[in-house]
Amino acid sequence: MHIHRPWQVAFSLLITAAIAVPALAQQSEAPAPATSPTPAVPAPKKPPKHKPAAPATAPAAAPATAPAAAVAGGVKPTLLGQYGDWGAYTASPGGKKICFAIAKPSSSETNPPNRPRNPAYMFISSRPADKVSNEVSIIIGYPFKPNSEATVDIGSTSFALYTQQDGAWIKNAADEAHMVEAMRAGQSAVVKGASAKGTRTTDTFLLRGLSQALDRTDQDCK
Repeated sequence: MHIHRPWQVAFSLLITAAIAVPALAQQSEAPAPATSPTPAVPAPKKPPKHKPAAPATAPAAAPATAPAAAVAGGVKPTLLGQYGDWGAYTASPGGKKICFAIAKPSSSETNPPNRPRNPAYMFISSRPADKVSNEVSIIIGYPFKPNSEATVDIGSTSFALYTQQDGAWIKNAADEAHMVEAMRAGQSAVVKGASAKGTRTTDTFLLRGLSQALDRTDQDCK
């Protein structure tokens, strides 16, 4: 049975609030972002671990709708380098160093077509103080259908994801290292899921530059 990780949900809410898409507020699959950059999150039963927020400077390929500024625990992330579609960042919220690679999907499809939603992101993060290395998180841009699973396909290999609110993480934690190695060697990662309103989505993340971005974050977060 998968153990619920409340800090991941808190991180998801932080990213959602940092993304401003006012033109879609009335129609979007996702609810309108909060006006505060750091929304109130119910205290989890266990103290949440820190997760990286979206970078202060969006990756070069990101459109204007990407968050222009978001913080990790009140600390602005620092760009380590841009590698293809992936940006490598570091920050030290609460004195605990985190490093992460981030990218936006190169293409997104919805069924029914043309359903508006907030931007999606994929993060791969490391937190040495918590002995966490290369953890994959996906912010999808809408609330997932409750109790539903999503999938990510890398080449011929498919990995199941558990979902909560607008976040998705690998269901079997033991497969995460294998998933990251597949991403390092692959060309694309295709994420499929369903929203609470029944819209099915397909997001394709190109993996060019990911291996170099992870090498850089691994170097900075040894």
